[in-house]
Amino acid sequence: ISGYSLVIQARDSGIPPLSSSVTVNVDISDVNDNSPMFTPANYTAVIQENKPVGTSILQLVVTDKDSFHNGPPFTFTILTGNEEEEFSLDPHGVLRSAVIFKHMVATEYVLCVQAKDSGKPQQVSHTYIQVRVIEESIHKPTAIPLEIFIVTMEDDFPGGVIGKIHATDQDVYDILTYTLKSEQKSLFKVNNHDGKIIALGGLDNGKYILNVSVSDGRFQVPIDVVVHVEQLLQEMLQNTVTIRFDNVSPEDFVGLHMHGFRRTLRNAVLSQKQDSLHIISIQPVAGSNQLDMLFAVQMHNGGFYKPAYLIQKLANARRHLENVIRISAVLEKNCSGLDCQEQHCEQSLSIDSHSLMTYSTARISFVCPRFYRNVRCMC
Repeated sequence: ISGYSLVIQARDSGIPPLSSSVTVNVDISDVNDNSPMFTPANYTAVIQENKPVGTSILQLVVTDKDSFHNGPPFTFTILTGNEEEEFSLDPHGVLRSAVIFKHMVATEYVLCVQAKDSGKPQQVSHTYIQVRVIEESIHKPTAIPLEIFIVTMEDDFPGGVIGKIHATDQDVYDILTYTLKSEQKSLFKVNNHDGKIIALGGLDNGKYILNVSVSDGRFQVPIDVVVHVEQLLQEMLQNTVTIRFDNVSPEDFVGLHMHGFRRTLRNAVLSQKQDSLHIISIQPVAGSNQLDMLFAVQMHNGGFYKPAYLIQKLANARRHLENVIRISAVLEKNCSGLDCQEQHCEQSLSIDSHSLMTYSTARISFVCPRFYRNVRCMC
């Protein structure tokens, strides 16, 4: 306990008795009586042979129960096991290689490391680190090609995480790193450690082929990453139809059904080969396990088919569509809960282009804006 706050009252013996109070704060000064603590108490680490000098092997974690001025910064020293100076230990507790290790020369080292705190008198503690030298990588990383679809309003893409590269390596101790060619970094970034792909704001309509690679430190493997960007037109929103599915998550729809359903839907609703199918958004239905997919069809001359026409096409082809995934309903108007009586139900659709939803799987990622329906009764 670092301190106490006492309220003390003085009361006299008069009639009536009078009193007053005062607050007394008692601060407890810390004495450096706790040694630094390693977490865990002892360490095991590995390093592959032929790694360059300066390779990070281990990060020591040290805490101290004393107050801050009696704790860090800590001073680290390798006491034993480093007689040939194969290792270095920086002030932050990072153990690094000071030589290029060879598995045939030695397979194991045991270091005794001391941590000393900043108190007076200083307290010390010790830990043991077992470092194993293993053979260098013999397997190349493998990565799954990734295709990313981004739907955004005209020139209004805010940027963000649009997908993640999935890569593996049969060498147990390999650490994978991801890189993107520098000429593409003005539009995209790739997180070096986890493979997440980030798109910067203002992407133009079109197709982008990213030059991404994954490395285990010895082998470097290219990854096929293709990004399709489609910019919505305001006229699309006035000619949309919603297909509702039961018992499917957005990720399952994107990863398992979207390609096949898109192909079947094109065959069902396109009158001419030059027509274009636009999947505008997919979005879970709040409070249910249903999923809405919003789409529109553009004619080759630039106009859009009316929803009533598309719904008739869907009705004729529903059996073929349900060979891919079961459809719960086809919605042109969604006025459930409104009793318009003899009035007309009018629906308007709005897109929040700055609220993007990313549904990412190993092979396909779909990025789309959130949409809202507004319905009202009109004369």
